[in-house]
Amino acid sequence: MIRILNGYLLAIIIVMYFSIFLINYLKSDIKLSSDIVSVSTKQLDADILSSLFEIGQFQLSDVNEEIKKPSILNGVVWLTSNIWPEDIRTFLGRELVGFSQFNTEIAIAGKGTNLATLPIESPPPNEDILTNENNSSSNEDKIESPKNEASNKNVVYIYHSHSWEAFLPQLSGITDPNQASSLDVKKNVIQVGTQLQNELLERGIGAEHSTTNVTAELKKKGWSYAQSYSLTREIVQEATTKEKSLVYLIDIHRDSQARKITTLEFNGIEYARLFFVVGKENKNYERNLKLAKELNERLENEIPGISRGVFVKSKDEGNGVYNQDLSSNSILLEFGGVDNKQQELFNTVDEFAEVFSEYYREVEEVNN
Repeated sequence: MIRILNGYLLAIIIVMYFSIFLINYLKSDIKLSSDIVSVSTKQLDADILSSLFEIGQFQLSDVNEEIKKPSILNGVVWLTSNIWPEDIRTFLGRELVGFSQFNTEIAIAGKGTNLATLPIESPPPNEDILTNENNSSSNEDKIESPKNEASNKNVVYIYHSHSWEAFLPQLSGITDPNQASSLDVKKNVIQVGTQLQNELLERGIGAEHSTTNVTAELKKKGWSYAQSYSLTREIVQEATTKEKSLVYLIDIHRDSQARKITTLEFNGIEYARLFFVVGKENKNYERNLKLAKELNERLENEIPGISRGVFVKSKDEGNGVYNQDLSSNSILLEFGGVDNKQQELFNTVDEFAEVFSEYYREVEEVNN
């Protein structure tokens, strides 16, 4: 059925492009623009489009697969029209509303990762929920930063560009994933960062953790949520200026995909699956991608399926930089999804901390 739908869609696209060519060739007064195409297809949401890709042929991986040499014809078509004949996304990817989600590049595909299970960016926080929460006592508890008892220099800086991202199992009375926002540091992604800091310190690796309420700081500056990375950029730069030893920068988020995609059971233990996002629009892209791939491989060797993979984003698919130009050891990690429980998140944090610690010590031995 899916293959039939793909065939129909491809046929429609070919007919549409031929019609546009014919109309313009005949110099007709009728013109089809990107706006017209976009408006005419705006009823096609991401869920409908994703069904077209739920087949194995779209699963990608750079492991144990022979690199296919592109044909000359495909190269010519790409250079002249920015269309890759074997990738249906390039035909109308910029025209169809909701289609930009599928432009993300999959550098390494984890188990079950394909165009239908790509990461979903969380929406801006619900202002009403945050206002009501801020007026209550639910967010008065603060997480105390653990002390670096090992007296080691701090080398890891953990922060959260979207600090409001929270998890439904910890939010009372909220069931809508689009409203999974909280200022409570024990309910949002800050709890994940705190747990990671604790786990690293226990392993003798110095780590600092920013618990900044990004929502509040944006309001103080009169900035929009789209400027979250600009705000955390200032925070990170201030921290690294004061403490030069901070070279590993980890920005922790959570995804908005459903539980069936973001959860793994392994040896009777449930884990919140994680994944890496690498910005393509900065000078450190290659080194950051190499780091993400290395950590991803080590995680998969320990617990197969714990990672959903490594994703690369340019400015067309997102921020494109994610402050990863500030260090060649920058990591953007998405832990779990909106439905994951705290223990599942902490199980994954523990595994990541162990893998990262081993990697860090190996690098230090080589450098010394």
